[in-house]
Formats: sequence, C-alpha cells, structure tokens
Amino acid sequence: MAQTMTYTVAGMTCDHCKHAVSSEISAVQGVSGVDVDLDSKLVTVTGEGLDDQLLRAAIEEAGYEAS
Repeated sequence: MAQTMTYTVAGMTCDHCKHAVSSEISAVQGVSGVDVDLDSKLVTVTGEGLDDQLLRAAIEEAGYEAS
C-alpha cells in the first residue's frame, strides 16, 4: 500500500538544495517518488514501507533538518 509523508525542510533555496535532498531521499528503501517544493519548503515522499527515521536521516545527510 502506497504511503505519502511530508516534511518541512528549512534552508532549501536553490536547485542544488533540491537535488541534494531528492538524491538522498531517493536512496532510501521503499521510496518511489520525491517532490521538493522550494517555495513552501515542503518535501513530499511517496513509496511503500517508508521509515520516518530513515527519511529524516537522509534529509540530515543532505545537510538540512526536517520538521
């Protein structure tokens, strides 16, 4: 069953930020899609069996903090 999780990620301002966050999250098991909206600072993740801790760790690995 598909899941959707949304995070507010402050500090993202450019395409490099968007790419860094998308790349790290895409590497997490179960992720099938990542949408990063720089204007609203929202990252929406879709997939199956998503793990909140792993997704937050991926965002931190990219250099940002999820809330």
